Amino acid sequence: MLQIDGLTKRFGGNAAVDNVSLRVDEACMIGVIGRSGAGKSTLLRMLNRLTDSTEGRIVFEGQDVTALNGAAKRRWQSDCAMIFQQFNLVPRMDVVSNVLHGTLNRRSTLATMFNLFPKEDIRRAIDILDRLGIAEQAPKRAEALSGGQQQRVAIARALMQDPRIILADEPIASLDPMNAQIVMQALRRIHEEDGRTVICNLHTLDTARRYCDRVIGMRAGRVVFDGTPELLTTDMAREIYGADETFSEEATSTEIETLDGREGREALATL
Repeated sequence: MLQIDGLTKRFGGNAAVDNVSLRVDEACMIGVIGRSGAGKSTLLRMLNRLTDSTEGRIVFEGQDVTALNGAAKRRWQSDCAMIFQQFNLVPRMDVVSNVLHGTLNRRSTLATMFNLFPKEDIRRAIDILDRLGIAEQAPKRAEALSGGQQQRVAIARALMQDPRIILADEPIASLDPMNAQIVMQALRRIHEEDGRTVICNLHTLDTARRYCDRVIGMRAGRVVFDGTPELLTTDMAREIYGADETFSEEATSTEIETLDGREGREALATL
């Protein structure tokens, strides 16, 4: 289904991603973990063709994605939707219009200029928002929503593209623990119910273990772990993060149960 062969990205003399090879044979949910600067975001940006690789190939169902240009490249970017940490919504635009922007790649320039959307697309956008539990927010400006709600709008926009693959770059990094769980549950349901592959960059080990079928660990641009969540031991985590015996997974936990009463109330207040 998806094959990555020797993918490398250099910035000057530094390799942000260094000779990465991976194969995904069936739809699954993959978590990519590693410390900041490990190459996780660069890897996803190359998969989406937001960044060109220096060496290597990305092949999806026999098509060389790294060779695509123009309209073919844009079609790939629709098939391989990207969700960002900072949401990338238009703050003063209403929620449903933000979601409808997921159709821009297949609309005419004139329709885009005048913000004209077919009724069936509007109905579909509202249905997707309803699926994500935020249909009542459709007429509101995006800037009026909480962070967790805005990230679900970003997920809805990605779903409007009807992608084969969803890439999520640190989708919960700026969210409180409760909203983080809501967003991760939404991504997991999309994988299970739609049969879409979801590749998600994550900082926290408990999140990767809880929601992902497969975990890839990166360090200094290279893949140093590729296996099931059960194989992600504390010793292996130390290797991925380059940490010593003082490394504690609790410091990166997003589990609501680890919060004390005060923090729990603050998390709930932001929903």
